[in-house]
Amino acid sequence: MTLKGAKFLLSLLLLVQCSITSAGTTTLVRDVCVIGGGSGGTYTAIRLQQEGKSVALIEKQNRLGGHVNTYIDPTTKQSFDYGVISFDNISVVTNYFSSLGIPLAEATYAVSNSINANFANGSAVSIPAVSPTDEGAALLQYQSLLNQYPYLTTGWQDLPSTLPADFTLSWGAYIQKYKLGALAYLAFSYLQGVGNILELPTIYVFKYLSSVTVEGILSGGSTFLTTAAHDNQALYNKALTTLGSNAFLSSNVTKVTRGNTSVQITVSTPSGKQVIQASKLVIAIPPLLSNLDPFLDVDLQEQSLFIQFNNSYYWDAVIENSGIPDNVTLNNVNPANPYDIPTLPGLYGTMSEPVPNVHATWYSSPSYKSDAAVQADILATIGRLNRELGYPPPNSSTKFVGFNNHAPFELTVSTAAIQNGFYQNLAKLQGLKNTYWTGATWQGAHDSSEIWNYTEHEVLPKILG
Repeated sequence: MTLKGAKFLLSLLLLVQCSITSAGTTTLVRDVCVIGGGSGGTYTAIRLQQEGKSVALIEKQNRLGGHVNTYIDPTTKQSFDYGVISFDNISVVTNYFSSLGIPLAEATYAVSNSINANFANGSAVSIPAVSPTDEGAALLQYQSLLNQYPYLTTGWQDLPSTLPADFTLSWGAYIQKYKLGALAYLAFSYLQGVGNILELPTIYVFKYLSSVTVEGILSGGSTFLTTAAHDNQALYNKALTTLGSNAFLSSNVTKVTRGNTSVQITVSTPSGKQVIQASKLVIAIPPLLSNLDPFLDVDLQEQSLFIQFNNSYYWDAVIENSGIPDNVTLNNVNPANPYDIPTLPGLYGTMSEPVPNVHATWYSSPSYKSDAAVQADILATIGRLNRELGYPPPNSSTKFVGFNNHAPFELTVSTAAIQNGFYQNLAKLQGLKNTYWTGATWQGAHDSSEIWNYTEHEVLPKILG
């Protein structure tokens, strides 16, 4: 090839990848544009790039990672995770971490002095402990019941047209029906952020408390994985480096126009307006109309489904100078309630961490609360616990050194909608108008491992096909 020919080819390739409109706005041409840089969106972008596709990933925050939150002590640099804490030991997970060069290790849980307390009044509570034998038997029985429905493992696309009646029983009624009370509080502890768990339709518990998760619990946690450095944010930092200029942080999609053969996405970035012309679009943010209406040309089919969603609210936090001793973990229980499960809104508990003088904590509400109201309630609850449990007052002011709002969390619909085929219809949206969807709502649980597994086996083949 002559030098002139090589220059022409290079110019042509550059034109394919990036063109300038007459108004001066840069237009990128990509195979796929992904909106949302959380668990599902980042995985999708990385895997598509590994498969040789050109991608653009748009994220409104200044980092990738979504629900991942890692605390790093500013002095010692010791870290721990308090958002996404562990992962399932399945091939999709291990392959993903390996491909990005992030070492994994068995998730270990520090042994601490675990105390039950009624957070409503701050008092220590003595309740009959569920024996490991009873809890294990209940988990095995639950797993046996769950294994009747293998089509629940990945997404919603394989649901039968007529659902088993147990799917729409409330979780509280299901527990009673099958005498699973020994695992009720355990499920409450594991399935955080779902609102009033005893009122939740059982199909959602099935999706969260999967067979793989049950196996991990029965193993004492030995089959769960985490990053060897106890820094799950490192996975997303490496993904950002791998994507390079194809990832747009602190950026907001302002308009999407979906045509018959391509999609045009307009993005407001820190460096100005960016237009992306893509063959296919992946949306990896919660499909609430309040999230989508500002930019997406939502059609009637999509609107009729998305308008039915409700959601719960969930926060995590790291508190310094709480007054709670370093080696103490507090569990919120209420003996006046069924299975000792406390009433929400409120805290699930506080956990001792490897960094001195800090505790992690988690808070949920079935309905909206402002961040300020949640912080005030957390501080009031901790003050109440310290007084009633006799802990000495902290040496300095109690303060938040980490605080994250994960709403909208756990999108659900009514039992009538579930019975009338809502999720079968939701699954049918994949691929329409050159648009694909991934994330917790589409897999059915806020579980990174399961979201990646769903994306790998159900979404990527459709995009690449």
